[in-house]
Amino acid sequence: MLAEQRVEDEKRKYEIVGGTAYMMGRQNADHASVSRNISGIFYTYLKGKRCKVFSEFDVILDEENTFIPDVIINCDPSKVHQDGIHGAPDLVVEILSRSTLKRDRTVKKDAYEKAGVKEYWIVSPNDKTIEIYRLQDGKFYLDKAVGVVPDWEMRRMTEQERAEVEFSFKVSLYDDFVVQVEDVFEGVE
Repeated sequence: MLAEQRVEDEKRKYEIVGGTAYMMGRQNADHASVSRNISGIFYTYLKGKRCKVFSEFDVILDEENTFIPDVIINCDPSKVHQDGIHGAPDLVVEILSRSTLKRDRTVKKDAYEKAGVKEYWIVSPNDKTIEIYRLQDGKFYLDKAVGVVPDWEMRRMTEQERAEVEFSFKVSLYDDFVVQVEDVFEGVE
């Protein structure tokens, strides 16, 4: 039993955040579904293009920050090595979990910003929301916050409020890359 536990511990993933190692937790079903959905959306769109999608692949920003984002788009093939992406990828998606949400919203977001990641998504499977941050003049700004709006809530909204609900959004890396919010959360309870 102990030998099995040690083998299992060796398989666990670690991130280095600000010089401190943190063991990654296991995904729950909703987290895994959202990750699969986003990866599939990205893969389908990027097929045959210069930019490539990676899932749970090391991103080595500097000596003190090696992260394992849920989904990544990288457009510079010279950054891709067998052990990870060295430097800032173009787009990073972090899917929130209870154990990582504070780091994803603070120190990791700050490190991605400092490294020059062009677009950063914080996705909440529980709330079915996506915060989209874009880099401008070296700083992230919240460009959009979108989410799934349940039918019962839509019925309670005024006509003007319903007209303002966004069901899709554009990925900044390509002019015609549009993501449907519902597709991100397909299969999430």
